[in-house]
Parts: sequence; C-alpha cells; structure tokens
Amino acid sequence: MLRNDRSPLHFVITPDTEGQRIDVQASELSGITRSHIQNLLGEGLLKVNGTSPKPNYKTKAGDILEIVQPEEKGELIPEDIPLDILFMDDSIIVVNKPPGMVIYPSIGHDRGTLMNAVAFHAKRLATVGGPLRPGTVHRIDKDTSGVIIIALDDAAYYHLVAQFKERSIFRKYLAIIYGDMKTNSGDISLKIGRSESDRKKMSTMARNGKEALTHWVVVERYPSATLIEAKLGTGRTHQIRVHFSSVGHPVMGDTTYGKKASLMLRGRKIIFPRQMLHAEVLGFVHPLTGAYMEFRREMPEDMKEVIRHLRTRDE
Repeated sequence: MLRNDRSPLHFVITPDTEGQRIDVQASELSGITRSHIQNLLGEGLLKVNGTSPKPNYKTKAGDILEIVQPEEKGELIPEDIPLDILFMDDSIIVVNKPPGMVIYPSIGHDRGTLMNAVAFHAKRLATVGGPLRPGTVHRIDKDTSGVIIIALDDAAYYHLVAQFKERSIFRKYLAIIYGDMKTNSGDISLKIGRSESDRKKMSTMARNGKEALTHWVVVERYPSATLIEAKLGTGRTHQIRVHFSSVGHPVMGDTTYGKKASLMLRGRKIIFPRQMLHAEVLGFVHPLTGAYMEFRREMPEDMKEVIRHLRTRDE
C-alpha cells in the first residue's frame, strides 16, 4: 500500500557535523534538495530549536531541526511499465534503468518515469523525499543507463543516504570517450560546481566547486575513441561527464559537455543515440540485514553496437 505521511522530520545536530549552513545541513540530513529547503526556510517550515533561523544560520551541536514538508503539487501515479528488477524486498528495490527513462516526474516528464513504474511494482514507498520522488537516494541521468537503488521505507532511506555520504557505496561505470588516453589508468580530482555561465550545467571552473574524484582504467582502445571503466570516489552531479570533458575526452554522444552526436570514422558516420555512459555496478550494505550486496548489468545494446562499429577495420 502506498503511503504519503507528511509528518514533520526531526534531526539532532551532532558535534562532527556542526558548523554548516542550515540549508546545506538540512538538505544532507533529509535528502530534500537544497533549493526546496531554502523555500521551506522562507515559508517558516524549517525550524531550529522551535524558532525560524536566518538563512545563513550555522548549526551547532545539539540543535534540533524540524522540517515540515507541505503537500507538493502533483501525484505519483503508479504505471504498469516493465522494469528490469534485479532485487526487491520490503526495504529496497534495485533496478537496471534503460536509457531515455527519467528518474522521477518533473515539468515535461509527468508520466512514464522510473518512480511511476516503481510505485506500481513495489506497492509501497518511503515517505521521505516528497510524493513525486519518495525513497530516491541517488540519480543517474535520463540518457545514462544502469543500476540504481530506491528505498522502500524510511529506515532504509536514511541508512542508504548515510552510506552515500560516507562514500561507502561502490559505483562503477563504463563510458566510451573521445580520443586516446595517454596512460592505462589514472585519477581526475578536479572540483565540480554549478556553472556560473549556464546554471543547468556543472563545471570544474566554478568558484565554489566541491571535491570530486574519479578513478579510471582503460578497457579497450579504438581509432578516435577509448572504452574506460570509471569508479566514483565522490558523487557530484554529472561527475564523469564533466571530468572527462574537462581533460579533453568528453563522453561520446554527450551534447551537453561534448557537443558532438556523431563521429566520422574511415569514411563512415557513426551516430550516437545518447551519451555512451552506463552504470555497470552498484554495491552497498543492505540497510536491514547488514549484508554487502553488489549488482551488475552489462552495457545495453546501443553501446555494444557503437563498439562494434569502432572495432570494424578496413578490409
């Protein structure tokens, strides 16, 4: 049965996390976006020790945060959409998301999302995160395929959020990038923040960028391209796409950070249907049993087809 409990959320600030701005702290603890937290502050729906704080208030150990979530416009409609479910129990669901599927409803994507499908197949959802994205602890882009986990109850949600914050979640991606990497492995450790010229994009040149680390290894080399395996040391928005673009090797098909949707190779035009990025492996500790679990899905057919073209040699 789907639940939609809008009771207030309460958190106690600990000594190891004090000193952050109230919007940053509340966002990290609740999983609610920072922009939404700022709206709640303006509406007096976020209180510290029973009173409304100033937007620049910095938390102190022992502070009690209360977040009242107003009813959001819109409703998460369960839809009978086929899903490649890798695992599901009462706490979590792990899915292999196909390329082209949005994670949760938003303007322009009110139906047909992963959360619409999860609401149908799981029959229950967490209450945290808003009625259109309950239980969402991480995201992968619409045009990125691969493994994703959704919490189905609140305890699982907070447990998984803590694992992401502690960077104990294991995430490995496969990406086809432009050009030939000079070495067989390496790290990219450029900070990432919101672009100051285009707020829809992320950038390694942002003044307030946050630490970002990507480990990579070459899997296979082709003319004009390289298949790499990337492991995330951090989980910044668009991290792999931004990092490889910043070092001159954008992900193939990424029109946001690479601008090209095709490649001329030996007189043939190879068209990329999307960005060639796949979340291959996700590993985590089950929030209820404490057992480590790891799920893997091989790259989808559209990426395999591009690789077949890249491997083809002149006869």
